[in-house]
Amino acid sequence: MSAPASTVSPAQASRPWLRLMLMLLAVSAAISLFTCRQCFDTPRELLINFLLTALYTVGLWLTNGYSVDWLNKYVGWKQAPGKRLVLTLVVSLVGSLAVIVLVRLGYILYRGQDPRRLFSAAYIDGYIFPLVITVICSLFMHSRSFLLGWREAVVRNERLQKEMAQAEAESLRQQLDPHFMFNALNALTSLVEEEPKLAVRFIRQLSQVYRYVLDARQREVVPLADELEFAQSYLFLQNIRYGEALRVELPESSAVPANGVVPPLSLQLLLENALKHNAASISQPLHLRIAIDSAGKCLTVSNTLRPRRLGPGESLGIGLPNLTARYAHLTAEPVRVERTEAEFIVTLPVLSIC
Repeated sequence: MSAPASTVSPAQASRPWLRLMLMLLAVSAAISLFTCRQCFDTPRELLINFLLTALYTVGLWLTNGYSVDWLNKYVGWKQAPGKRLVLTLVVSLVGSLAVIVLVRLGYILYRGQDPRRLFSAAYIDGYIFPLVITVICSLFMHSRSFLLGWREAVVRNERLQKEMAQAEAESLRQQLDPHFMFNALNALTSLVEEEPKLAVRFIRQLSQVYRYVLDARQREVVPLADELEFAQSYLFLQNIRYGEALRVELPESSAVPANGVVPPLSLQLLLENALKHNAASISQPLHLRIAIDSAGKCLTVSNTLRPRRLGPGESLGIGLPNLTARYAHLTAEPVRVERTEAEFIVTLPVLSIC
């Protein structure tokens, strides 16, 4: 049986390192030839000079390379450029100095000399050239890290803008399920004949729903209190349709943070999905619950899970991905989706305005 196409052999995995080592050895050879021309007469000294230069070059390159990777995990150029610059200089110089001292100490011991000569005046002058190599390696490695991080940030920003534009376009195209208006008008027809007073309230709530849709569609975020008020109007209309087959639980107004905001129509999307994807009957009502955590940082929408079969084109499956993309454009906090045997739960971060 042949190996999968995506399998990388050890030889293939080692090729980048092999190329890097060959490049560093070539640089070391060039430096040796230019810095020790008198060594041409003594091949042994030329070889020793080459080995020392190779140890300096490889050691300094790896030290600065790994320091870039290590610093990237803790301090990024984008988050704290000043702190990153200071740490870059400190880590690079300390690490490079350690490499230089170790290489020179090895050379002294090889020559059978006193290790105290490492800090003599003659040897102190010999640190200058390795430090010049350090500066070159450090500038290259850290400049490369900065440019790669900058390019990644640009690509991520472009992707988020594209996803945000797609989400907004979809939100405008399907602000409310077309079936919603059809069902609402059917329910209103029955109410006008049987319960005129309730029909008047139904019309007011329906107008509030569409007024909110028109007002919110041009806004990036809306107050959480307004979104919950819209959800109440939307669920009132759905309650007329479903009756006892729909049970709703909403948070107390005192639990709503005054400065909390969310993307507009976030709740409508989640409530619409719950109603669209689940069956509801009087014997087995659909339970919808909207809750806010005690810290006012998370908004949770959960529903009992009773999946029903959908007709062709009834669901495009892009609602939650679009909502997630909209949140990614606003915050690093994720939208959490959880499915258990009994419930479907979506937790939205509640953003804050200063």
